[in-house]
Order: sequence, then C-alpha cells, then structure tokens
Amino acid sequence: MTSIGGAGMVDWNLAVATATRLVRPGPEISREEAREVVAELRRHAKAAEEHVRSFTRMIPEGTEPEDTPVLVVDRAGWIKANVAGFRELLRPLLEKMEERRGGGAGGAVLGAVGSKVTGVEVGMLLSFLASRVLGQYETFAPATRELPASADGGGRLLLVAPNIVHVERELEVDPHDFRLWVALHEETHRTQFTAVPWLRDHLQGEIQSFLDETDVDPMTVLERLREAAQSLAGGRPEGEEGEDGGRSLVEIVQTPAQREILGRLTAVMSLLEGHADYVMDGVGPEVVSSVGEIREKFQQRRARGASRLDQALRKLLGLDAKLRQYRDGERFVRAVVDEVGMDGFNRVWTSPNTLPTKAEIAKPEDWIARVHRKAES
Repeated sequence: MTSIGGAGMVDWNLAVATATRLVRPGPEISREEAREVVAELRRHAKAAEEHVRSFTRMIPEGTEPEDTPVLVVDRAGWIKANVAGFRELLRPLLEKMEERRGGGAGGAVLGAVGSKVTGVEVGMLLSFLASRVLGQYETFAPATRELPASADGGGRLLLVAPNIVHVERELEVDPHDFRLWVALHEETHRTQFTAVPWLRDHLQGEIQSFLDETDVDPMTVLERLREAAQSLAGGRPEGEEGEDGGRSLVEIVQTPAQREILGRLTAVMSLLEGHADYVMDGVGPEVVSSVGEIREKFQQRRARGASRLDQALRKLLGLDAKLRQYRDGERFVRAVVDEVGMDGFNRVWTSPNTLPTKAEIAKPEDWIARVHRKAES
C-alpha cells in the first residue's frame, strides 16, 4: 500500500515513522512500575471478560465465541496497529483517488506533492491521536509479526498503557479502579463483535459503501489533512476557521448517498459506544468502588478538551461527533433497558434490521415500538 498503481498516494511507512517521532513522551514511570501496570491491565482485561458476559448476557452459557488477542501497547504500538488497519480499510478509496489523480486539474498538483508529504501529514495526525486513546477494539485488524489478530483477521483489543497512567494521574483517581473501568469499556466492544458474528461484516459493508460513493477531488482531502497538520505544527492561528466553518473531514467529503450511509453508521456507532459506557458503569458498582468519582471526573475531562487547539482538531477530525455518540447512545441503551430489560434490549443484536436508526437513537420508544410491539402483535 505504500505504492498503489505504481504511484503511491500515502507513504504509510513514513506515516508510522513521523508519528512515532512526533508523539509526545508518556508519563515518567520506572521500569518496574511499567511492568506492574502492564501485568495489571492484562489481569483486568481477563476479569472484565467475565464481568461483561455476566452483565450483558450476550453470550449464552456454555458457548465460547472466537477468541481475539488482548495487547497492552505503548503509543508507538498503537500507531503501528492503526496504520495497518487504515491501509486495509482505505484501500478502495485510495485506489479511486489514484485513478482520479491521473487526470484533472488537481492531479498534477497532488503528484508534485507526493506520497511522502501526505505520509508526513497523516503521521502528524496519528501522533496527536496516539496520546489520547486509552483503549480500542480494532475491528479490522490484519495480523502482523508484531501485532497478532484473531484467526480470520477480524479483531484485537488494545490497551494503551501510558495514556491510561497519564489520565489516572491527571484525574487523581484510584489507579487500580480506573484501569479496570477502562478495561470494562473495551471488553464490551470485544464482546459486541465476538458475540454478534454478523456485526463486523455489516459494519465493513457500510464503510465500504461510504467509500465507494466518495466523489471528491483528491486535493480536497489533501488540503484537509494539511489544515489539521498545520494546526498541530502551529502553522495556523489558533481558532482560525476556513470557508467551510470548520467542518470535519467526514462532513467535507459527503455526497447525498454518503449522508444516508453516514446516518446509519452514526446510529451503529452510537449504539456500540453508548452500550460500552452503560456496561462499564453498570458493572462498576460491583467491582469498581470509586466508579461514581471516576465517571464524574472523566465526563468533565471529555467535555472540556485540553485547549482551544485540541477542540479545533477534535472538530476537524470528527471527534466531537464521537463524544456525542457516547452520550446519545448511552441514553438510548438506558431507556430501552429500563423499559424492556436487558434481554429485551439484546434484541438489537438479532440482525441488521433490528439495529436502531439515527432517529431511534434520539427516540428509544420508537425502536421499542418497531422491534417489540410489532413482534408481539
């Protein structure tokens, strides 16, 4: 993928090297303490598996879904893992952009800029994200020599140790409780995809449909990458917005067909993120004694962002939308469980047809009426 059609759109190796070089160092910690943190996170990941299964009841007793690896990584490890996933997921879009680069007004300019410049810019964005992610279930994760994945290349769970330590210190919360709390969230994502076999293929199909519908001048995407990279490098005044009013990368490339697909994707991601938040807090009181304090402080941190620069980048990268997904999805899950119980909520995993729409995320009673009342009539 560093060379598509003989002329690379993105130098992925350079993206990894750039991100690894620019990412901020993690918190100061002794080698012995680092080993203890890694060992504890692995223990918590294992314990979280049982807690999540018991609470969600998504996996029937006596059945064992396909296992996926749990990896405790540093920031460089997170970067390498995500670049591997991006290369696979974005392949159709980059091939399409490569074809368009061959002609048209923007093609010659993009060819002059070259894959190495694009690789540097992608690396700068990854360096920004790598210090913020606490954990991640990689749904589309090709196995590499350094980073194993499930047998069919369908997933691995990452826990980013230095970021977890950084946040627990910043929030001044109990580190052992916080580490388990994070593990509960990420384990819920792993359970979602291992307990619901069709979910990965459905999500991949929606994403590929979104990418297939992309009809965008390659220079537009490149320009948005440059804007974000310049913000990181201090090359753009803080708070300055372009003609688009500071829209995110995803919003900029939408066609009418993509808006419809994006609505469905937003609903699914809201469900997955909100469900994970609901589970981590639902399990919490039994096994995380300070869950109330952790949630309150963590929500405040999510809401405020680190700085005006951080807020601008979050908007450009679409991370503000992700924060709304946590909030809206958790409200949906809570409302449905309160009305029809956990088993009633679990009907959501029956098929793609029982997933909530974007409108139903905002009005859970409509999902209940469609899925439950219709089934009972």
